[in-house]
Amino acid sequence: MSTPTKIVLPEKDLPRQWYNIQADLRHPLPPPVDLTGKPIGPEALAPVFPMNLIEQEMSTERWIDIPEGILEVLRIWRPSPLVRARRLEKALGTPAKIYYKNEGVSPAGSHKPNTAIAQAYYNREFGIKRLTTETGAGQWGSALAFACQLMGLECKVFMVRISFEQKPFRKLMMETWGATCVASPSTETQAGRDILARDPETPGSLGIAISEAIEQAVQDPKTRYSLGSVLNHVLMHQTIIGLET
Repeated sequence: MSTPTKIVLPEKDLPRQWYNIQADLRHPLPPPVDLTGKPIGPEALAPVFPMNLIEQEMSTERWIDIPEGILEVLRIWRPSPLVRARRLEKALGTPAKIYYKNEGVSPAGSHKPNTAIAQAYYNREFGIKRLTTETGAGQWGSALAFACQLMGLECKVFMVRISFEQKPFRKLMMETWGATCVASPSTETQAGRDILARDPETPGSLGIAISEAIEQAVQDPKTRYSLGSVLNHVLMHQTIIGLET
């Protein structure tokens, strides 16, 4: 009998901890720096991120427990299928067996809810009521909108203008999950107004959208910023993919 095309881990075996690679690095990662190049501590990040996520960002513990409140949501689609790419093997003419993890089974259609759910949960536990973020093509914005809807948070997404115009259904998906989505640059922030004053026809960029999202986050003590890549804790939340495998 041939091996199955799809392998799905039983739900009871869903990982209960994330793996933190910082514990196994030969040398510690350099700390974040400010505009002058000087290292900054947790207090400087506190207006942007909740302290519980800052602690994860700085942690060197190898294993971090996943709270039941997060696992409860992840079980909606996790564990995700491990799929054998038989046709790709045939096309390549290789004797190797090629497998991929199908993260497209999540409600938002990507791997990004793995960290969006965790970030929304920890922000809620810290007493935050609203998250701001940027999105390019709309995948991250959709993931965070989904997460905020489930965690009872407001969500504001600044979407790069060119994508906002080209991908209206991404905006619709975010709004279906209760988020507010605006084209970036917008007139809602000083950063956006400054860019529009210099170039009213700008297509926007992720950098501009990030500036707008952070500007709004730091102006309200009940708002924080959320990011779907780059950060240590984002990488850690995504280790659930490999741990299932």
